Amino acid sequence: MEYINWLPRDGTHLLFVLFLSFLIGLEREERKASETHYAFGGVRTFPLIGLIGYSMAVLSGDELMPQVLGFAVVAGFLLISYWHKIATSTYSGVTSEMSGLATYLVGALVHHEMLWIATALTVASVLLLELKAGLESLAKRIEPTDILTFTKFLLLSSVILPLLPDTPFSQFQINPFKTWLVVVAVSAVSYGSYVLQRLTKGRGGVILAAILGGAYSSTVTTVALAKRSVSEEQPHLFAGGVLIASGMMYLRLAILLALFNQDLMNRLALPFIALAGLAIVAGWLWSRRGDASAQKAKSEFEPKNPLEISTALLFALLFVAMLMATHLAIEYLGKSGVYTLATIMGVTDVDPFIMSITQAVPTLTPLQVASSGILIAASSNNVVKGVYAYALSSRQTGIQSLAFLLGLAVLGLLPLLWS
Repeated sequence: MEYINWLPRDGTHLLFVLFLSFLIGLEREERKASETHYAFGGVRTFPLIGLIGYSMAVLSGDELMPQVLGFAVVAGFLLISYWHKIATSTYSGVTSEMSGLATYLVGALVHHEMLWIATALTVASVLLLELKAGLESLAKRIEPTDILTFTKFLLLSSVILPLLPDTPFSQFQINPFKTWLVVVAVSAVSYGSYVLQRLTKGRGGVILAAILGGAYSSTVTTVALAKRSVSEEQPHLFAGGVLIASGMMYLRLAILLALFNQDLMNRLALPFIALAGLAIVAGWLWSRRGDASAQKAKSEFEPKNPLEISTALLFALLFVAMLMATHLAIEYLGKSGVYTLATIMGVTDVDPFIMSITQAVPTLTPLQVASSGILIAASSNNVVKGVYAYALSSRQTGIQSLAFLLGLAVLGLLPLLWS
């Protein structure tokens, strides 16, 4: 911070403390004017607390204990204020008192040249105080299961991941850290889609469900839309939604490739983006065509929590298995073995196979073989989704969906001609 030349260093600090603590006091003064019960502090009290915090830090020098004692004394006065509040009214909020403690810390932080932290603490305090109604409304909308789900994501990404060794083991070059990093990345993409679907539940209809569901799992979304179409006479809408979900699959795979293997991404970026754009635009245009029954359809697709620990462990096991299977296929069967494995994996879940490919290039699998295997796996998956849609949908929806997905599968194989 550059100091004003005609002011001493402490003078500048005092002005800064007054400014920050006045902001907190101003917010509390406005809130106090609208309250009917007793409220602590305002535009005079909070600046005084900030000045006390700064003065105690100056007098203490490098000693921490006097500053702690000063904090305790201020906390004692705030406790008396809180006791008076609950004794004279039924309101028991403690935010003003906690703001007072934060203001004391602002003064101390400014003296220790922690100006960024002091400013951030002030801004955060004012925002938390001013956004009371919005934050309380948000808390009511968040269900306990959503909090648990986010906690699981933190467990996967911030607790388990840092503990794993970042060293390859065995002839298959299995790296525990990178393996779990793949699990976290795939879970993060699915979790983002899951959160958006939770927030938009009951809104947006089939097309929005297809977009978000495709980012989560195009196979699961296809099955859900196919079953839903049986009770809705809107084949164009549901067939278009199925095609959009598969287009989103290509975008999801492009994001994962960009995160874990830039060489594969450079090789497959253009065909993946082209296929995604074509499928999404064609699906949307097809869904806009009129049907005999034109009532608005709502999607009942309810995504499963992608952050279940058992699901993450299963994905990790499948990932390692696919990494080993790909290596063995290359070693004993050549590239034809990888292509066969890619075709088989398209019947189930392509993510473990494709993510294992990203880790196998170029040490275990040649780049050209890997990119071809990914294209084959994605096309194979589209064929299987077409069969699911044909078997589970209403007749017209099933025929249209099968035709679209078979066409997308063929287009997805065309880049093999130039590889």
